[in-house]
Amino acid sequence: MSSSLDKQRQKQLLSWLKVQTKQRKKILRSSVLMGFMSAICIVAQAVLLALILQNLIIVKSDFIAVIPYFIGLMAVFVMRALLTYLREKINFVLGKSLRQSIRRQLIDKIEQVGPPAISQYTSGGLSTLLIEQIEDLQDFYARYLPQMRLATMIPVLVLIVVLPFNWAAALILFCTAPLIPIFMILVGMGAADVNRKNFKALAYLSGHFLDRIKGLSTIRLFNQGKNQTNAIHHAAEDFRIKTMSVLKMAFLSSAVLEFFTSISIAVVAVYFGFSYLGEIHFGSYSGTVTLFAGFFALILAPEFFQPLRDLGTYYHAKAQAIAAADNIETFLAKPTTDVIKQPQINTVKIDKIDTIIAQDLVILSLDNQAIVGPLNFSLTAPFNIALMGASGEGKSSLLNLLLGFLPYTGSLKINQVEFNTLDLTAWREQLSWLGQNPYLLNDSIRNNILLANQNASEDNLNDAINNAQLTDFIKQLPNGIDTQIGEDAVRLSVGQAQRIAIARALLKPCKLLLLDEPTASLDKQTAREIEAILAKNYHTCNIITVIHHISEVMSFDQIWQLSDQQIHIDK
Repeated sequence: MSSSLDKQRQKQLLSWLKVQTKQRKKILRSSVLMGFMSAICIVAQAVLLALILQNLIIVKSDFIAVIPYFIGLMAVFVMRALLTYLREKINFVLGKSLRQSIRRQLIDKIEQVGPPAISQYTSGGLSTLLIEQIEDLQDFYARYLPQMRLATMIPVLVLIVVLPFNWAAALILFCTAPLIPIFMILVGMGAADVNRKNFKALAYLSGHFLDRIKGLSTIRLFNQGKNQTNAIHHAAEDFRIKTMSVLKMAFLSSAVLEFFTSISIAVVAVYFGFSYLGEIHFGSYSGTVTLFAGFFALILAPEFFQPLRDLGTYYHAKAQAIAAADNIETFLAKPTTDVIKQPQINTVKIDKIDTIIAQDLVILSLDNQAIVGPLNFSLTAPFNIALMGASGEGKSSLLNLLLGFLPYTGSLKINQVEFNTLDLTAWREQLSWLGQNPYLLNDSIRNNILLANQNASEDNLNDAINNAQLTDFIKQLPNGIDTQIGEDAVRLSVGQAQRIAIARALLKPCKLLLLDEPTASLDKQTAREIEAILAKNYHTCNIITVIHHISEVMSFDQIWQLSDQQIHIDK
């Protein structure tokens, strides 16, 4: 039962991989055409070589008489080399464009599913998915897929040209050819599973290692360095074992394919050898096996099997691609709020926020499990709301819903318009968000602030810096506003990073500001400073703030207590 399901899954993934080529059919056909033209050159090459040998050995012609054949042979060599070069270029372009397309789908998906879904993955796991696993699709698209078509076309071409000269040689080739595909199928049954385990081990190792690097200070503080080193060692050893299993499968398949190919070519050679000795008297239509027919068939015999051998060599690329596609397709198949919430073709755009009304609102997770609700509330602009409650009650989930990252049931209306009919892009243009750990890019302070508005003027940028109380701090830096902050803002204190995030938020005018515990990770003094900045700068927009305690610096119109799946309002 399990094996049957696994085979079904492999078929589904292979179909998904092939569907990705729909927009690149012209490039794929060009690659196949180049390969087929190269095969025609091989046939011409075999004809010319056989004619040269026939004239020199049997006919006893002068060397001058076969010079035109030599010139033709050189021309075919050059043509074949050129076709091979063009085919390699086309194959690379095909693989590159498909990898870019799939990577773009993944990045778009990450943007659609938002923080609730991304938080389920480690940074290392996502990096492996976006980089290494996509790169492992290259050989499938650039090698295996075009070769799969040529593996059918070229052997048929060889049979067609050999059959008129010797039907026995054609029959031998025809009967021995299925040995290679049969073995490829047997190898492929286990190869995809081995590669899938390898990818899982790599994703675990990447995520595990990156998480330990980020938490190095904590690990050393609690004297857990040796234990964590052992854990990384075991993860690396598991990955090594699984990688060696993949290599063993690849080497075994190549060796057996070469074995079967050699036997088949040897049978053709033995047939012609005994024919020339007079022991075999069948196969030739004229009753005599000519030297031309023998050399022609023997030259083409390796070329008959070469496409199948190449397909066998690239067959592990198929197993590797299926294993990579398992994770990629699973991620792309995740439900998104855009799909769940917006079935309409024409979505509604709004340019202001007058009211937000919820009736029997139940916020769902991405797998349609209820998180909190039913909630009922009504807000009329202008409003400044404090949302309080114990951890896990669903405060951040409400903000994620308003950001458009979570689905819901019941009713949520903005200006009397149901939320699931809004254009999310236009809606998010009305919003600004600030959390307790806002992400800053490994870039300059300037570029991090301008992330909110790339077209902001220098005056607007300076105003945002002044309002966020960053002016004195920036003046002390050697490169000023162009100072690099490092990965995860390692060169900044938590308070400085939060001020940069505030400056970024201030640079984007908004109609609704969502604050998710912006001072939770700060010390008391810094928290009061940040609260004062927010209170001073945000008095012209609507605000919903998730907090754990009421600050004397910030004033609110209403205080909402979220508990027992209900909102209790204290005015």
